[in-house]
Amino acid sequence: MAIRKRDHFKDDQPENIQRRKLISILALVFLILVFALISYFVGVPLVRQFTDSPETFRDYIDDKGFFGQLLMIGIVALQVVLALLPGEPFEVGAGFIFGWVEGSILCLIGMAAASSLVYLCVKKWGVRMVELFFPREKIRSFSFLQNEKKLDLLVFILFLIPGTPKDMLTYVIGLTPMKLGTFIGLTTLARLPALLASTISGSLAQSGRIEAALITYGITLILTIICVIWYRKVSKAEKKEKEMN
Repeated sequence: MAIRKRDHFKDDQPENIQRRKLISILALVFLILVFALISYFVGVPLVRQFTDSPETFRDYIDDKGFFGQLLMIGIVALQVVLALLPGEPFEVGAGFIFGWVEGSILCLIGMAAASSLVYLCVKKWGVRMVELFFPREKIRSFSFLQNEKKLDLLVFILFLIPGTPKDMLTYVIGLTPMKLGTFIGLTTLARLPALLASTISGSLAQSGRIEAALITYGITLILTIICVIWYRKVSKAEKKEKEMN
């Protein structure tokens, strides 16, 4: 008798475990409240300060010393967890404040920490956690990631290509069979090219080489647009093929 493979992209409720279900719901609500409070009282003011005056923001972070580095890590992590804010401005900001080497390291630490947290939360609460940020239709569009044979390669390519919805993918990966260590290792390596382009742009801008910074970021932007167009074409082709089958 064939064993039916579980679809982790569907919400399977625990059987006859009301207390456990209630605890999970309360914990999830608490987590959402914590994220919301941190975003409102910490994230929003910092984002406004950075967009209003990058130089003032840099001085503010520099004055904090080691705490400033932790603050940068926290900002990057918060951006990944919320999955609504674009990450590139903060990566450019990290390069602008700390230089491209230290800025890249701080961004990678923040991304890895946030990705681990998201992964563990999704493993705990399943697709209900993902639906807090994304509609079910978009979540189901990534069901092809349940292919265990190609999973590692697909994840690496999706995180390597500029313009793919990496924050959404961070949530979706928790619905796949991929292990946490593999996930963090692959995505950290795949994020490097685009991350370095952003932090180097920020570092060049900080040193007054605005033209070089704009050229670097412009090349990255062009590559991003090309990759987005390619990604959408591939996604549509896969969707049509799946509908035909």
